[in-house]
Amino acid sequence: MQDPGARRFGLLCLGVTALGWGLNWPVLKFLLSEMPPLTARGLAGLLAALALAGFALARGLPLLVPGRKWPALIIASALNVTAWMGLATMGLRYLGAGEGAMICYTMPAWTALAAWPVLGERPSAARLLALVLGMAGVVLLVTENGVALEWEKMPGVAMILVGAVLFALGTVWFKRHPLGLNPVASVAWQVGLGCLPMALAGPFLENADFAQVSNAGWAAFLYMAALPLCLCYLAWFAALAALPAGVAAIGTLAVPLIGVLSGAAFLNEPFGPRQAAALALTMAGIVLAIRTGPRKA
Repeated sequence: MQDPGARRFGLLCLGVTALGWGLNWPVLKFLLSEMPPLTARGLAGLLAALALAGFALARGLPLLVPGRKWPALIIASALNVTAWMGLATMGLRYLGAGEGAMICYTMPAWTALAAWPVLGERPSAARLLALVLGMAGVVLLVTENGVALEWEKMPGVAMILVGAVLFALGTVWFKRHPLGLNPVASVAWQVGLGCLPMALAGPFLENADFAQVSNAGWAAFLYMAALPLCLCYLAWFAALAALPAGVAAIGTLAVPLIGVLSGAAFLNEPFGPRQAAALALTMAGIVLAIRTGPRKA
């Protein structure tokens, strides 16, 4: 029987993770009003990677990457961080924070689909239904009065969907080519390597004026580096260690919910029947995707 104290600690860590990741959507949306996306994500990611590496060293956790693992690490970083975070951040220039969170969290269904060609795990009918439900939620988000497409949102939808699909590919790639690093070192390397291209490209592709960033903007920048990319990852690994994987996975359902509600509360984003229905479809899809198992092809 699981220690009740360990379970309570795991649930606390899971709550911290969901809250930090969910609140990051409106925080990031606000930050993009003061700082361009590649610069914001790239620099915050490098800061977070340094902090995670420092934590690993302080705890005596090894950071050395075996030479044969570098190709797998670079590919995982490109898919899980560069593509995922970069495209999701740029997509928020066209979408609200809540809309972005809902579209991003179709990724469990995309992961189930990507596992078929890569891992030979044929998706069950329930997981295919999960993808249909998630995409139905996306369609609701980008239609006005239930019929007309809101075309100005489509670039953001495309970016975030592509980012979710690439993240799904990165997830199954990581499963097939494990790095063998401890979780903190793995995240530090992936976040650092994945955010480095964005940080380097920012000065050439964007015109960031740091002098014009307000105190609230800098607070949002530090929040993004310190909580979602550092504390929340550490809390997530602690939750995985203390709770069954299924319980931890179900806990991530709170992330899009918090993203939608906090976007409405802090950024005055609309939340009516259409958004509520889209959220319900998305969350139903997540439940199906993470609660039903694959079949071997």
